[in-house]
Amino acid sequence: MSLVTEASTPSKVELTDEEIFSGHVGGKLSVETTAPLDTQRALSIAYTPGVAQVSRAIAADETLADRYTWTNRLVVVVSDGSAVLGLGDIGPRASLPVMEGKSALFKNFAGLNSIPLVLDTKDPDAIVETLVRLRPSFGAVNLEDISAPRCFEIEKRVIEALDCPVMHDDQHGTAIVALAALKGAARVQDRDITKLRVVISGAGAAGVACANILLAAGIADITVLDSKGIVSSDRGDLNEIKVDLAARTNPAGRTGGIVEALDGADVFLGVSAGTVPEEIIATMADDAIIFAMSNPDPEIHPDIARKHAAIVATGRSDFPNQINNVLAFPGVFKGALDAGARRITEGMKLAAAEAILSVVADELAVDKIVPSPLDPRVAPAVAEAVAKAARDEGVAAN
Repeated sequence: MSLVTEASTPSKVELTDEEIFSGHVGGKLSVETTAPLDTQRALSIAYTPGVAQVSRAIAADETLADRYTWTNRLVVVVSDGSAVLGLGDIGPRASLPVMEGKSALFKNFAGLNSIPLVLDTKDPDAIVETLVRLRPSFGAVNLEDISAPRCFEIEKRVIEALDCPVMHDDQHGTAIVALAALKGAARVQDRDITKLRVVISGAGAAGVACANILLAAGIADITVLDSKGIVSSDRGDLNEIKVDLAARTNPAGRTGGIVEALDGADVFLGVSAGTVPEEIIATMADDAIIFAMSNPDPEIHPDIARKHAAIVATGRSDFPNQINNVLAFPGVFKGALDAGARRITEGMKLAAAEAILSVVADELAVDKIVPSPLDPRVAPAVAEAVAKAARDEGVAAN
């Protein structure tokens, strides 16, 4: 029996250029003091001579910096501007409004201090060295909008070099929320998620991370597509990342392109800038699930997708089931920092996905497979689950 229903569509928000640009004048961040500076005594405590006593104490015991500075709760949002939204390589200065926005989301949704750090280099060595040298100034690193395949190397090396939580959100934030949404869709349909045949369109940062987390969640039949077709072990044009991906996906040995991949598939997960014709979507299995996550232009328009799919999600806010990274990253970093975790593990990511789903467990519907990005319950639930997972896995200090 088909589960295709009419889903209520959120009203589309119309924005004017004047409204957008005026909202960015002067940037979206400011630094606020946490101690009064309105008397001579207060000034003497906050700055000289009182501050010298605190600095001497930290010099004698560096761990005191966690208590007497903002370091251990400060997230730096780091980008080289090479893969910003759907705009591509626009450079560090043009990426700054996005990074400021990310920092604002950390503060608003998780109460974490955050600053953007855009780097005028694409050299992985320089990026890693910069973060190593700046390590005393922050407590966690959110890598952002760095192009593939460099993003994989940079994240791996920064994780190895630093003793604090590091996550490339374009990879893992996307993957966490996609998994939560797929779990929600499967529960609405009363299906076993591990039995679904999934096609991922896009083998960049998000596509690879989505494949990895879905494999970790127990889904065995995953086919990944790049711009040249199915990522399969018979191809000789794959980079190192895709060779590894081919070895762990496509168990049926499918070859060809999107036509061959989607024929009879249960799930389409789009994280590419491509488009998918309606006639190909129509060949998917009954009660199909379509996540057309490319933003602002989904791989297939939701209205068309709903003709052939039981459940449809996008990355846009003006359609039901928005798959938005803000459901994940604020709580993930808060939970990691609360636990004093030195790493963000696969188990912590899986716990985050389950926590996102738990928020709407009793409210699940065809048009509500994940919470709203504005739901205030999400970040606390994710943080608690991530912190517990960190402690269970033995990577927590607190």
